[in-house]
Amino acid sequence: MEHPWQSDSVVAHSALLARSYRRFTKRELLPGLFNSLGLAKNLFHAPFVLVSHGTEADPVLNYGNAAALALWEMSWAELTRTPSRLTAEAPERDERARLLAAVTAHGFIDDYSGIRISKSGRRFRIARATVWNLVTETGEPCGQAATFDRWEFIR
Repeated sequence: MEHPWQSDSVVAHSALLARSYRRFTKRELLPGLFNSLGLAKNLFHAPFVLVSHGTEADPVLNYGNAAALALWEMSWAELTRTPSRLTAEAPERDERARLLAAVTAHGFIDDYSGIRISKSGRRFRIARATVWNLVTETGEPCGQAATFDRWEFIR
């Protein structure tokens, strides 16, 4: 999909990402006033990584902006079929599971760091990530999201 941010479902998901971020962190995910399509476009092209997954037993990624697609070396179609646990190497998965449990319990965490792996096997350390719960307008859990703008490749 050349411009995933234009689909109705991604426009709605972008609003969910921003609304949930504001609810838990009391901050704006992307400062500025945007209509719904503008928000979706600007989040997709933002200078930070933004990803999310759903609430499946083995959560599957359901959003990744352009920075995320480039970092994980995947197309939109590939990313949105990938279980989110596979973005971390096996030794990192227990730590990732603990992180997600803490987010579930507290709403969000700031300053998460960890090692992730791209489709080609390229390893990178993320730093100062914010991870938060996604909830519907009525407060029903519908996933988790993460954003970060700091990473370094590891040899």
